[in-house]
Amino acid sequence: MSKPVPATRSVKARGVVVPLKRPLKNAFGVFDSGPLVLIDVETDQGVTGHAYIFAYATMTIKPLVHLIEEIGRELTGKPVAPYDLMATMDAKFRLLGWQGLVGMAVSGLDMAYWDALGQVAGKPVVELLGGSPKPVKAYDSYGVVDPKADERALRGSLEQGFRGIKIKGGDGDAANDERVVKGVRALLGPDVALMIDFNQSLDPAEATRRIARLEPYDLHWIEEPVPQENLSGHAKVREMSPTPIQAGENWWFPRGFAEAIEAGASDFIMPDLMKCGGVTGWLQVAAQAHAVNIPMSSHLFAEASAHMLAVTPTAHWLEFLDFAGSILAKPAEIVDGTVTARGPGLGLEWNEAAVAKYQVT
Repeated sequence: MSKPVPATRSVKARGVVVPLKRPLKNAFGVFDSGPLVLIDVETDQGVTGHAYIFAYATMTIKPLVHLIEEIGRELTGKPVAPYDLMATMDAKFRLLGWQGLVGMAVSGLDMAYWDALGQVAGKPVVELLGGSPKPVKAYDSYGVVDPKADERALRGSLEQGFRGIKIKGGDGDAANDERVVKGVRALLGPDVALMIDFNQSLDPAEATRRIARLEPYDLHWIEEPVPQENLSGHAKVREMSPTPIQAGENWWFPRGFAEAIEAGASDFIMPDLMKCGGVTGWLQVAAQAHAVNIPMSSHLFAEASAHMLAVTPTAHWLEFLDFAGSILAKPAEIVDGTVTARGPGLGLEWNEAAVAKYQVT
């Protein structure tokens, strides 16, 4: 006899600022630490669903903690049912809008709900979704690099089995981008995928010029060359580009992806679980990608993304950028360049001693 659906007993959130193994520099600045919000959904069946979200800045931690706990008060006593959660939140926030902190909070709660359901069932989320845990191909995600100064780190990634490396561009002029890409390509050799992420730092004309200049180095994709909301600009750059265009980490919820796909904005897409609507939203985006045969990768959240890519028909790459490893009891593992989903639930368990050390609210 199956167990009844658990009900929400309480929702708690905590903010931490965790150290990063290597600083992450992009065209707009440097992340030398990771501001995270940890979410705990306690249920009436003795399990607590866990999830975390990336706050981007320390100043947004407190507002997110407050928002998540305020929403949580309204969820108390209600079933842990992710689709019901989304319908309720849509009605609640439709007039305000879904982007920004609201979308991050709701997506985080959705992930915690799915984690709780997996724990109650004693299964990883990937099995609840009809799949099974399997190795998912990952790339190691860097910030701005220098081919000489960062040679040891890059070679270390290859030794871990990574067959893809992503670096940041746009930190300087086109000549500097070419110098870096040329040096990294020479270090990696021809058989490792090399991606470059411009983090929305260029206009369409400049993006087109830089992409043409980088063509000789066999880049696997060019990521977010122009501002994410400029869908027509993305489409223009894509039309002129000899290299596939990647985008999607900053598109919000399934409707945002529907609009981007309709605009022809990119060759590949990479949803962020915190912005696309968590597990529930991801499934809808994956269906869209499948319908038009667009390869789909992940952004951040390697632990949960390993579950999702295992049930994504057009699964492409998992981004490995370890923000949460220092506060997890069992950090994500790289095995021959892959990540495999773990359970029960999403396989998240806090290292409470580390959480206490890095907690800020």
